[in-house]
Amino acid sequence: MQFQNTRSFAQELDAQDDLHKYRSEFHFPKVKGKQVIYFTGNSLGLQPKRTKSYIDEVMNDWANLAVEGHFYADKPWWDYHERFATPLSKIVGALPSEVTVMNTLTVNLHLLMVSFYRPTKTRYKIICEEKAFPSDQYMFQSQVDFHGYAPNEAIVEIKRREGEHNIRLEDVLAKIDEVGEELALVLIGGVNYYTGQVFDMKTITEAGHNAGAIVGWDLAHAAGNIKLELHDWNVDFASWCSYKYMNSGPGNASGCFIHEKHHNASLPRFAGWWGHNKERRFKMEPQFDAVKGAEGWQVSNLPILSLAPYLASVEMFNEVGMDAIIEKRNKITAYLEFVLQEIDKEVDSTFEIITPANPAERGCQLSVFLHGEGRSLFDYLMQNGVITDWREPNVIRLAPVPLYCSFEDMYDFGQILKQGIQSVH
Repeated sequence: MQFQNTRSFAQELDAQDDLHKYRSEFHFPKVKGKQVIYFTGNSLGLQPKRTKSYIDEVMNDWANLAVEGHFYADKPWWDYHERFATPLSKIVGALPSEVTVMNTLTVNLHLLMVSFYRPTKTRYKIICEEKAFPSDQYMFQSQVDFHGYAPNEAIVEIKRREGEHNIRLEDVLAKIDEVGEELALVLIGGVNYYTGQVFDMKTITEAGHNAGAIVGWDLAHAAGNIKLELHDWNVDFASWCSYKYMNSGPGNASGCFIHEKHHNASLPRFAGWWGHNKERRFKMEPQFDAVKGAEGWQVSNLPILSLAPYLASVEMFNEVGMDAIIEKRNKITAYLEFVLQEIDKEVDSTFEIITPANPAERGCQLSVFLHGEGRSLFDYLMQNGVITDWREPNVIRLAPVPLYCSFEDMYDFGQILKQGIQSVH
């Protein structure tokens, strides 16, 4: 399609957009009395309007039924989490038995590493990407330290080549081959939070397995954003947060995946009551008997008030389908890229998009170096109703989320950006 940087063209794209109607299902903040252009769904998604009714339902059941809500609520709390299995499995490409919801992302990764990071004297190294999200870095450091290894020896980072912003697939594969028989675990962010690069998870997983290692993925920026086929890719385990692209609310519950090939294995785990045999749970037996499937990794009684908004969003995703989300994601991200390039020409500035240009290697995020521009431009955008994300030294991250961003938003952003550059110079 030949794009045009005009309001009428953007409005025409919105008129053709089957997902445009979902925009009205979200609450938008306002700046100066006007609805914002929201680009930070890769950090915290907007609140779906339907969320309130899901929370109200739990609150009413608690008020009217108290403890009996576990069994007699319209959505009994006893099995509330089971409602996630089918819709979540479609979002991440899994079997329903391979997914569950519990805890938060880093907590889940720590719990999963109990089962899947089992170092030996000769096989103890972890491969991750350079500039992984800090929480992952801290997790790796504490895990290898707990097992008695020095982080600078046990943690192997795959680095970007000099002058390049993204990590090459061949360098990932070469590093896996180089570490070889010392490699215990490959654990990488499926989408790099800083650049927006999407890794070839299928190829990397296969390479890790060929080296005799376990392969897991941190899908914080991937779930609800890109096409995932965790079961078919033979991924061992994965976890993700729900409050970014899946709009479940700040710091909300996480999801996790454990491949069915591990469901019957006698893997070590940190067990708890909610992972015990469901049919016998209330017999209060002294010996742990894990539920078969991902639910067997659950530890505690689940936080129903936290799960309610997550369920609201997951059911919206089930209505829309990931294929439709990805189709719009590709189109609106490409249009945003076009608008940035057009404004760059008009103001004679230098924008450098460090996110890969290939749609197969990026999701719903463009990370942009604003060469020659400083924090004052970001401040201008925020003061004029563009909610975006700043990363030092001069990168803004823009996430045009398909469910609530419009093509006209992209056009308006371009105009505000141009005015901001002109005003700060």
